[in-house]
Amino acid sequence: MEIIYTKDAPEPVGPYSQGIKENGFIFFSGQIAINPETGKLEGSLEEQTEMICKNIGALLKSENLGFGDVLKTTCFLTEPEHFSPFNEIYAEYFISEPARSCVFVKSLPKSALVEIEITARAKQQ
Repeated sequence: MEIIYTKDAPEPVGPYSQGIKENGFIFFSGQIAINPETGKLEGSLEEQTEMICKNIGALLKSENLGFGDVLKTTCFLTEPEHFSPFNEIYAEYFISEPARSCVFVKSLPKSALVEIEITARAKQQ
């Protein structure tokens, strides 16, 4: 098992890693819209979704991967009315249409409006 870390994505806000590589897969921890430069979470649903996708892009890039290597996403939203605007931005990044679960939750860490976690295939060594 290998722990994944990049300074280009937010530091974990708890006792967990940004991701784990094992048996040809990478399991990335859920991302909320923390700006890795400021450590702050800010913005509307659309701005948060964009920041999360940029952070996911940085995690993928750290492993020489792209959004096309994502196999599965799990998405968490705090409001049902956020579903459509979230989908519009999500579709711009996840054009390969990986498998997905999307659930509504009462709250997320740091009062975030959205969180996305991904599983990707690792590059063959």
